[in-house]
Amino acid sequence: MTTQIAITLSIVVGALVLFGIDRLRVDVVALLVLLAVGLTGLVGPEEVFAGFSNPAVITVWAVYIVSGGLFKTGVADILGRFILRLSGESEMRMIAVIMLVCGIISAFMNNVGATAMLLPAVVSISRETKVPVSKLLIPLSFSSLLGGKLTLIGTPANILATSIVAENGLPTFGFFDFTPIGLVVFGIGILYMVFIGRRLLPVRDAPGEEQATRDLRNYISEVQVLPDGSLANRTLFESRLGADFDLIVIAVIRDEVELAYFDRDTCILPGDILLVEGKADNLIRAKDDLGLAIAAEPHIHFGELDDDSAHIVEATLAPRSAMVGRSLRSIKFRDRYGFNVLAIYRQGEVITRRLQSVELQFGDALLLQGPRHRLSGLNIKNDFMVLEPVTISARHKRKMPIAIALMVLVIGLALFANFHISTAMVIGAVAMVLTGCLTMDEAYQSIDWRTVFLVAGMLPLGMAMETTGTAQYLADILLGFVGGLGPIAALGGIYILAALITQPMSNAAAMVLVVPIALDTALSLGANHLTFTLAVVIGAATSFLTPVGHKANVLVFGPGGYKFFDYARVGALLTVFLFIASMIALPLLYPLFP
Repeated sequence: MTTQIAITLSIVVGALVLFGIDRLRVDVVALLVLLAVGLTGLVGPEEVFAGFSNPAVITVWAVYIVSGGLFKTGVADILGRFILRLSGESEMRMIAVIMLVCGIISAFMNNVGATAMLLPAVVSISRETKVPVSKLLIPLSFSSLLGGKLTLIGTPANILATSIVAENGLPTFGFFDFTPIGLVVFGIGILYMVFIGRRLLPVRDAPGEEQATRDLRNYISEVQVLPDGSLANRTLFESRLGADFDLIVIAVIRDEVELAYFDRDTCILPGDILLVEGKADNLIRAKDDLGLAIAAEPHIHFGELDDDSAHIVEATLAPRSAMVGRSLRSIKFRDRYGFNVLAIYRQGEVITRRLQSVELQFGDALLLQGPRHRLSGLNIKNDFMVLEPVTISARHKRKMPIAIALMVLVIGLALFANFHISTAMVIGAVAMVLTGCLTMDEAYQSIDWRTVFLVAGMLPLGMAMETTGTAQYLADILLGFVGGLGPIAALGGIYILAALITQPMSNAAAMVLVVPIALDTALSLGANHLTFTLAVVIGAATSFLTPVGHKANVLVFGPGGYKFFDYARVGALLTVFLFIASMIALPLLYPLFP
């Protein structure tokens, strides 16, 4: 083993460790990899930053913008009604239709975007039909991962694998070359979830409106502001009810009428009735310190609040939210959005204490209470997703046919006009802005910049693996283990390697590491390099075992009320079935020897 191979392997191992421990963001890890490859001289100064101009990276951000145009124009509303009309109230049919629709959408837009698009509609369908949401959201997430294998633009991993093959001077994939094997794994995924997986899914309620009314009633109290108390004639902000006593004001009742709107600057008058949420000991402290009277006979019950001014709704952090790692206090949530946070649902735990100090995590489900007319404000900055249908403006709805037509145009340019996929996607992205489907600011907000930097930062490592001979070295080791058992065994080894590596890191990063090994393994055997590359693509899509295996899994984690091992219980058998099916189907659909 040469010194360069040893250095390259050290960087690979270091990246795997950093991805696995999840202390640094994935884009930061990718930039550290880029610097390590450049500073050690494994690639030249021109190549080390070449990833940022790579067609794969251009295609990735353009796909996000096109997807954003489809999302903003209300395609999700149409799809939600379509799912409900087709599935009725049958759980089996509902799972099948949800997976079919989500998978087809994922074939033409980013799979996290497809999950985010349908998530509010599926939660709404669950409430209407009384089918537990936990029976529907893992199928939604898994179908987005499987549907992403149907076309070239289904996931950044597909785009990246195609680019790596082309950069090695080998024939690469067309737009629908993924489709035959994609249909096999997608079909098996649907059949598995309908007949087996749904029996393994938990029956668990997420924190919805009915549960909120039931569970929070014990924490709701009614207090009256006494004329001689220190709270009288002070604003809610000055009252320090939240900061000092961990009490949330849910409603203000003045002269027996609930105020339609209140905020931190609302002045509290003597005789006002405050409906507050919090623990009894905190309430008693506030009573003694501020001069409050706890009502023996409530004037209004939690469930009787005006639904327009005190609407209860769930929301979750959006895939590209800037709020991850920030507390509700630091972002001034109540002032910015007009909603109180009643509880945070995280990994099976309901958090109701010191909510203002809790740092938000991707996958959190927030139980909110506030005026219905401000729901749309939660979605504006792409930081939160409301888990119920939000009215789309008439201006955006009028653009829906244009957005769909532009998506069709992109596909047509790539298929029939021989445009490179990056060029076709950029045309579609620019057209989305020019036609008003979304603004330029919304276009920037639609891009998952973490993925862009992840792909651009990891690409030089892929180059280094080829130029230093590391990929060939690892391919020789793999062939030493399974080569004597024939090419099918080597294909299986590549598949398993990709499936294992994708668990601690994104499937895009797994492409950079495993595709070069797959190419060298195939060339050493004289086998079809496309078949081996597809084994990597499918293997890296099997992120079914943990909620952190893929962003789509994390996105449904809180809203579905899931626990960590729910994913492994449902996904383990699916992973085995897909491996067996892929080993049978790949050599049949893509001959092992050209």
